[in-house]
Amino acid sequence: MADDIIPPEDIEALFTRSDGTFLCARWGRPIAPVVFGVDDATLATVKGALEAVCTLAGHEIAETDPELGANLMVFFFREWSELPEVPNLDRLIEGLPDLVARLEATGANQYRVFRFDAGGAIRACFVFLRMDADLSAVPADTLALVQVTQTMLLWSDTAFTDRSALGRTEGGHVLLRPEIAAVIRAAYDPVLPAVSDDPAHALRLSARIAAGRPA
Repeated sequence: MADDIIPPEDIEALFTRSDGTFLCARWGRPIAPVVFGVDDATLATVKGALEAVCTLAGHEIAETDPELGANLMVFFFREWSELPEVPNLDRLIEGLPDLVARLEATGANQYRVFRFDAGGAIRACFVFLRMDADLSAVPADTLALVQVTQTMLLWSDTAFTDRSALGRTEGGHVLLRPEIAAVIRAAYDPVLPAVSDDPAHALRLSARIAAGRPA
C-alpha cells in the first residue's frame, strides 16, 4: 500500500468534530502572514514552513490581504494575560477577556481562531502559542510545521489527538506524514468545493488522492 493511501473513513474522521458534525474548509484567498514575538530566525522558520505547505497545496501567499492587511496572525508569548495588552486585538477576537480567562483556567498552551467568508471558506486565522515548558521543548521547525498544517484546513478538533500530523525520516528530518500531505493537496484541488459539510466529501477527497497518484 502506498504511503499516501488513506481510507475514506479515516479522511472523514479528520473533519468530523467531537460533536459529530462534519466540516472541511480550505482558505478562499491568498494567505498574508504576520508573526509576533519571535526573533528573525524563528520568523524565517515559520514563513519557510508556510511556503512549503502552500507549495504542496498549490495555494498562494501574499504580502497583504486587501481586507485585513494580514489574515494569518501567529502570536508567541509567555502568559495568556499578555493578549489583552496587544493593541486592537480585542477588535479582532470577540470576547477576548473571557477567552483568556478560559484558556488560563485550563492551562492551555495553544489556541486557534478561524474566520470565514460568506461562502464558508477560511478568510483569516489567529494562532496563539503560550510558550510553556512543553512548547519550548519542541524544535522551532517542528512547531512551525505543526501550526501551519493545522491552519491550512479546518480539521476536526480531534484530528491529531492520537497521532501527530508529522513524521520523521530515518535521517531524523521532520516532515508531514504522506497521507496528511495527500489530504491537503486533494482538498486544494480547484475541482472540489472550498467548503463542505457533507461527509461524502471524504469520498471525493479519496478519489482525488487516488487520481493524483502515478499509475
